[in-house]
Amino acid sequence: MTEETAVPMADATGVRDAVTVNMPADSAYLSVLRTATAGLAARLDFTLDEIEDLRIGVDEACAMLLSQALPGTELTTEFELTPDGMRISVSVLTADGRLPARDTFAWTVLSALAGDVDSGVASDDRVYIVLYKRRGTLEPA
Repeated sequence: MTEETAVPMADATGVRDAVTVNMPADSAYLSVLRTATAGLAARLDFTLDEIEDLRIGVDEACAMLLSQALPGTELTTEFELTPDGMRISVSVLTADGRLPARDTFAWTVLSALAGDVDSGVASDDRVYIVLYKRRGTLEPA
């Protein structure tokens, strides 16, 4: 596993931090990713409920991608921390570049937990899921 932290850079929205985690595309390593997600979300002062939603959301996104990962490849997760939230992109190299189905229960759960969710395919058949969670996005009851 490798971890790289970029030097904070000023952009149009303020200070930005970026963290990339590369690890084997194997579910045995997902606990490391859940822990990294929780630690970074805590750094942004997310509530405990928001942190747990992100942990479960990242786990769900990884489960969707790992089912089609090529053996021996890496799962790459990029975290971008902004003043108002966190963007998480999870990607894996696949054989056919098949997008995750959006009409499934798993996608519905992912969307409910993470806020904004999207997916795509890069030119090398790398499939990715992007989550964007803003702090305090829960509606009052």
